[in-house]
Amino acid sequence: MPSPVPSQQTAAVPAPRPAPAASPTSLSTRAARNLATTTKSAPQMQGISSRWLLRVLPWVETRGGVYRVNRRLSYTLGDGRIEFVSTGAHVEVIPAELAELPALRGFDDEDVLAELARRFEQTEYDTGQAIVEIGDPMDRVYVVAHGKLNKLGVGRYGNQGVLGVVADGGFFGEQLLLGASGTWEFGTRALTRCVVLSLPREAFEDVVARSPELRSHLETARAEAGRPREATGEAAIELAAGHEGEHTLPSTFVAYETSPREYELSVAQTVLRVHSRVADLFNDPMDQTREQLRLTIEALRERQEFELVNNPDFGLLNNASFGQRISTRSGPPTPDDLDELLALVWKEPQYFLAHAQTIAAFGRECNKLGIYPETVDFQGHHVPAWRGVPILPCNKMPVTEQGMSSILLMRTGEANQGVVGLRQTGIPDEVEPGLNVRFMGIDEQAVISYLVSTYYSAAVLVPDAIGVLENVELGHA
Repeated sequence: MPSPVPSQQTAAVPAPRPAPAASPTSLSTRAARNLATTTKSAPQMQGISSRWLLRVLPWVETRGGVYRVNRRLSYTLGDGRIEFVSTGAHVEVIPAELAELPALRGFDDEDVLAELARRFEQTEYDTGQAIVEIGDPMDRVYVVAHGKLNKLGVGRYGNQGVLGVVADGGFFGEQLLLGASGTWEFGTRALTRCVVLSLPREAFEDVVARSPELRSHLETARAEAGRPREATGEAAIELAAGHEGEHTLPSTFVAYETSPREYELSVAQTVLRVHSRVADLFNDPMDQTREQLRLTIEALRERQEFELVNNPDFGLLNNASFGQRISTRSGPPTPDDLDELLALVWKEPQYFLAHAQTIAAFGRECNKLGIYPETVDFQGHHVPAWRGVPILPCNKMPVTEQGMSSILLMRTGEANQGVVGLRQTGIPDEVEPGLNVRFMGIDEQAVISYLVSTYYSAAVLVPDAIGVLENVELGHA
């Protein structure tokens, strides 16, 4: 037999030995840093923005903390539409405008009309939402303050369809004032977001029961229902022009609003807390208390600008009158939309204010049309502009989850009857105009407290000082 083949075994190869580390010939940088003074930046804060609104608003000194805007009394009767006055997000009927309702034509008791105006209730409806349905009890008079709605019902030939459209200043259900009852013969549905004021039957009857003059007027109106009446207009300033000789000149006076809008200064506040040990020991090369205050003040100024744009009482978006608001034609912001906005604020428009995403969307629409918006040198910055009016970015302009925003256009200054900022300077412990820092004491844990406050507001002197382009779509088409 052949001898067996011996099995092969692999011999273990020893791992190579690492080369001996070279001995350092100088001090390492890591060790040297223990003896060096580190160069530091001041504390940074990503939330700090350009705050263009605070820069461009002319600030009016507001002594006493309240600013009253006196205006000429202005409303138009005889146009068949009811006008309103808005205070932030709150809307009220101008009492004299109730004479546009057929049942109240010619009734001029200011106290009774004011009481009726106070009884209106405000409701907001989203697009597609029903205001009244066919067959519902007719128990309210409705007035559309802002928006557009369809009247839906049975047409002349029995078909279901749109009977009409009711928009800003329109009304329906006015037959109730002459004693009509029953149910609605048509329904109404919102075409856009709507702000609607309604007067319940019970509230109207309560005012009628306490006013013999109104009862008498309504009895006459019922007897003369359908009879045309002569319309009256707003109080005019009587003038004469083009006359010769000793013509008798008319006498006149200018009527003012009897209840002018008053803006009370708002406040943004916080309490800054700093441990005394930090304030005492860790102040080189930077003062810890000073840096804490600096960043706190920056945050308050950011909040101040947010409130000036969005506050429901004095924020610019909410103080634009309904007649100064328009929607985009197709969704995205186009040059045509900005031109329409300029037509609203045509007397010395000064600044567009928009979110950066909105400005980018406008740029995309311009690119599609082969239009290249100009840029202007504004306060040392190159900013985009349209028709020579700067478009200033503002991250406080709201953007909804659906990608919708607005563009604001305004003129500023008291001399221009525009938009002004309100503040009071010279307050105790003031560190910046309208902002003060007050020492509140040291607690038992050796923590020092400072009250940091800023006082501000904004006023729109006349309605056409501001315009808003609404329903701006920012999506990429």
